[in-house]
Amino acid sequence: MTGRPPDTLDPSDWHDLRAQGHRMLDDILDYTEHIRERPVWQTIPDQVRAKFQQALPMAPTELSLVHQQFMENILPYSVGNTHPGFMGWVHGGGNPVGTLAEMLAAGLNANLGGRDHMPIEVERQITRWVSALFGFPDTASGLFVTGTSMANFIAVLVARSVALGNSVRQTGLQSSAQHLVAYTSAGAHACIAQAMDMAGIGMDALRIIPMNDHFEMDTDLLKTAITTDRKLGLTPFFIAGTAGSVDVGAIDNLSQLADIAEQEQIWFHIDGAYGALGMLAPSIATRLTGIQRADSIAFDFHKWLQVPYDAGFILVRDHLAHQATFATPASYLRREAKGLAAGSPWPCDFGPDLSRGFRALKTWFTLQVYGADHLGQMISHTCELAQYLKKCIDASAKLELLAPVALNIVCFRYLSAQADNLDQLNADIVVALQESGLAAPSTTLVHGNIAIRAAIVNHRTTSVDIDTLINATIAIGDRLSQPRQE
Repeated sequence: MTGRPPDTLDPSDWHDLRAQGHRMLDDILDYTEHIRERPVWQTIPDQVRAKFQQALPMAPTELSLVHQQFMENILPYSVGNTHPGFMGWVHGGGNPVGTLAEMLAAGLNANLGGRDHMPIEVERQITRWVSALFGFPDTASGLFVTGTSMANFIAVLVARSVALGNSVRQTGLQSSAQHLVAYTSAGAHACIAQAMDMAGIGMDALRIIPMNDHFEMDTDLLKTAITTDRKLGLTPFFIAGTAGSVDVGAIDNLSQLADIAEQEQIWFHIDGAYGALGMLAPSIATRLTGIQRADSIAFDFHKWLQVPYDAGFILVRDHLAHQATFATPASYLRREAKGLAAGSPWPCDFGPDLSRGFRALKTWFTLQVYGADHLGQMISHTCELAQYLKKCIDASAKLELLAPVALNIVCFRYLSAQADNLDQLNADIVVALQESGLAAPSTTLVHGNIAIRAAIVNHRTTSVDIDTLINATIAIGDRLSQPRQE
């Protein structure tokens, strides 16, 4: 018997679905094309937020009506990272090619946990591409994950198994006489500490090494900390360098960290969430010297490379150590030499997820359609805009630069002799900027002072957007710093 099953989710009229699908695609491409005409961000009205308190829908609703709800109540109130004026956090702006590739991946609906099919070969090809980019061997292993937080966690687990042996997977940390300790910079992302927590080692076992004047990990203090811990009978097992710190975009001295890790026989990991892909830009790559000596690198394609969220990645030099940390001998995951169960090792042998989406496809499309050279030029341009912003700040008596501009993050503040509290004034300026819809920076602390933090990541950002940020900051600062009339 053939025909349409009565309970299928496929449409009764594919022509109608196709027409509605074209409208949806046109709407999202129109949104991207005309993004400059919209505010960067806007407050969600109470009546809109209330619409999302509704009960679970039991009856069907026309697709066109649900799409209309999206257009009216979701699309206008996103975080705004596709907008060229978004500079609050290190969020990529996405790209239209990636949007189309994501549609193809969703339609294919492949599970990249394992088995023998071409989507996994796409992921393996990207692993080879980035291995070459970072000077890793062809045998290096790689895995797409949600983001660098998960990638850093995987690196900690691999380093833990290397330090204690794979028996730790069965017997746990309590069976080991060794007490592991790790090291990272005071400027490192908090997810490094979180990874230590989730790995069962504990955040107290993470040594936070102070930074030098360039916001880089102080390598002399690192060596002292390692020596001290060894004298205490502890086992140093993991050094996490940073390539593009979250606050100011600093790059640790990766070559010195690699030397120390090699001398001390410690796993050398690099959190390169956004900075690592600076290797595509010749003007930045020289500053990442030493990255090719890492044991593992974590980074996000969805940041500087502008791949739509999410597309994090972990690259590990020793694929055998990586596989030994995660491979599972479950009977239902049995591997064969032929057929659909061939293709071993599977991606699930290199990470905790058995069910995995086809993140590789939008990355593959982005790399192929734009090309590595053009993507590198785009990355360089964001750093050039950061230097332009620095120049504008230096030229204004009302603004003060608070940290060196290493890559594409600029930290500064508005100055006012009338303000009783500069920190509060600058925090208020940032909120006012965000609510204006003109620009959306964030705040951070630099040497104990509140800074206006502009992270220039979006490929759509131009000097016009930098001028808008500067002019709006000064205008709002002037207004907020005026004495209140009684």
